[in-house]
Amino acid sequence: MTDPTFSDFYNSLLDLSKSFEEKNLQLKIEPDLDANIVKIFGEKIDSISRAKTGLDDLAELAYTTAEHHPYWSLIYHSSQISKIALDKWDDDLTKEELDEIEWSVDELKNNCKRLKEKTDTKN
Repeated sequence: MTDPTFSDFYNSLLDLSKSFEEKNLQLKIEPDLDANIVKIFGEKIDSISRAKTGLDDLAELAYTTAEHHPYWSLIYHSSQISKIALDKWDDDLTKEELDEIEWSVDELKNNCKRLKEKTDTKN
């Protein structure tokens, strides 16, 4: 007997989701079997919620990547700006939030400048 694979799990998951669709619960399943990822969305998911979920994954990378990595700042500050924008999607940004965004933009510029300088010294 062979050990089960992620594809086996995915196929079982499809069977399970069909049983719920027969009960009128609509699910959206997005597989990326090469990466061993399956995303399941309920019928009431909207684009903002999906974006926040994806951003959580990006933020997790930024939080777990060592600060000495040259791209850490790019990921971290981009995700912070995006988080603020998504959280306030239907509201106005406050002065404090705009100040935080502006600070992150400055940090992005500084990091880009350092990366350019590093590239220039290699050439």
